[in-house]
Amino acid sequence: MKLLTALTALLSTALAASRTSPPAGCLTVSKSGGGGQYTTIQAAVNALSTTSTAAQCVFIYPGVYTEQVLVPARQAQLSVYGSTADTSSYAANRVTITGSKSQADGLTNDETATLRVKAAGFRLYNVNVANTYGKGSQAVAVSAQAESGYYGCALTGYQDTLLANTGAQVYSKCLIQGATDFIFGRDAPAWFEKCDIRVVAASLGYITASGRQSSSSPGYYVFNNCNVAAASGNTVPKGAYYLGRPWAEYARVVFQKTSMSEVINSAGWRIWNSGDERTGHVLFGEYGNTGTGAAGTRASFSTKLSSAVTMSSVLGSNYQSAKYFDASYLP
Repeated sequence: MKLLTALTALLSTALAASRTSPPAGCLTVSKSGGGGQYTTIQAAVNALSTTSTAAQCVFIYPGVYTEQVLVPARQAQLSVYGSTADTSSYAANRVTITGSKSQADGLTNDETATLRVKAAGFRLYNVNVANTYGKGSQAVAVSAQAESGYYGCALTGYQDTLLANTGAQVYSKCLIQGATDFIFGRDAPAWFEKCDIRVVAASLGYITASGRQSSSSPGYYVFNNCNVAAASGNTVPKGAYYLGRPWAEYARVVFQKTSMSEVINSAGWRIWNSGDERTGHVLFGEYGNTGTGAAGTRASFSTKLSSAVTMSSVLGSNYQSAKYFDASYLP
């Protein structure tokens, strides 16, 4: 027991460390050009080989980077690190990538994204990614189209903030913020660990919109040990938000061991639209949640689970050896 306690303390100390200088071998980005090899994140990504199998990394110095970043498919594991005073959380992040593209520009959801991830084995650490378009159209902050992990990041938007679409994914100790269907996608099995899910001022909103289209799709969103509440500075009516609604008939979402404030409606879950309910094959599950928002009579098509969902059942039995997975950020 003493050894376990000591190891836990060492891990906690390691995670609380700052990262203000680049890890060995990383390309560097600085908006002002001072200390960085590149002035844009895209330029640094473009400088990396897509065929080499050797691990790659990029370090970003503090600043607000107004650009759309595309990370193409590659053979290597790629890690992108943002400067921070505390790697264990998004709270001290010093790097923000921001954009404001939306479907109103005639773009697809993926094309609106401030950060577009197509590279399997991608990891993002302590970077804020924002889409500032606001209310009125789909406007994605992160489009995750491959196996990828996001650690200590803040992802913010209004409608469709996070497109978790394809490939196994992990979000740990992140902030994810929005109003309408702001965590959505088709086929990604995604695990959300100790994330702060924040909702902005709105009279009606939905956290998730699972677009799982068949029983054979691996699509699965599980929120474990998370926290759901109003975003800082936002006044949200009691019961204005739902945990999710089904974008497609086989939607599969679970919230477990999660704290929910009064912003969550007592029904918990909602149909897609009147006359187009899409609830025939959904799994909208809950287990061991707490707080005012976890109480009440849930929707008839939701499920009270008898046990918690395991990480291996979502990400697969070999998830710990996957390139995108960083065990130091997870149980």
